[in-house]
Amino acid sequence: MDLNLKDKVIIVSGGAKGIGEGIVKVLAAEGAIPVIIGRNEADNLVVVKEVETAGGKAFQVAAELSDPPQCEEVIKAVVAKFGRIDGLVNNAGVNDGVGLENGNYENFMASLHKNLVHYYLLAHHALPALKSSKGSIVNITSKTADTGQGNTSAYAAANGGRNGLTRDWSVELLKYGIRVNAVVVAECYTPAYEKWIKTLPNPEQKLSEIVSKIPLENRMTTAEEIANAVAFLLSSKSSHTTGQLVYVDGGYVHLDRALANA
Repeated sequence: MDLNLKDKVIIVSGGAKGIGEGIVKVLAAEGAIPVIIGRNEADNLVVVKEVETAGGKAFQVAAELSDPPQCEEVIKAVVAKFGRIDGLVNNAGVNDGVGLENGNYENFMASLHKNLVHYYLLAHHALPALKSSKGSIVNITSKTADTGQGNTSAYAAANGGRNGLTRDWSVELLKYGIRVNAVVVAECYTPAYEKWIKTLPNPEQKLSEIVSKIPLENRMTTAEEIANAVAFLLSSKSSHTTGQLVYVDGGYVHLDRALANA
């Protein structure tokens, strides 16, 4: 299926690693021009080179998105380079373990800046360009807003916020023809996930337990599977889809996990 994304300029925050990298590479394969936003320019450039080696196009802007002024500068840089923005994928974030009992105000607020505030700011500053292009927004969110995880109050709150913003923006932006959707991730094996699992006692055993509870095929979701859903939601092929939280999770959140080993 041709998603009609050729030469569309699409910002992907956190596009140098994990799910973001997967999104960048799928978009590039569809002929889009993904713009990687990440704090480490060297990491960004590695992915740009890989895309170009594969015959695609990509661009990058280095920025620390938890610093609000840099969010505006990112958008200015992209518009200066391309003169347009056709899509925004809010993806950057980290499950940083700021809990209730062992957290504090300062760390909680810092986590919201790392995980939620820049979603708002990038969309806010990109809105004039998105209005011109009738572009689309896709927010990457996590199951933690639905299921909880424990000891990660800030990240769970941020993901609840991401879901809420998805619904609210989809209503506010109807008049501009801008569609807003979210892809909800449950268990996707990324470098960040691997780092987290290694902090647990008996990490290999814990990983096996988690995988055994994923109903569809008892396996992790891949970054490419997340990316395929994102590409579809950005494309004109999903032209009447807005305000949706799309769970790409092998049934992890909503299916009876007793079915996983049936």
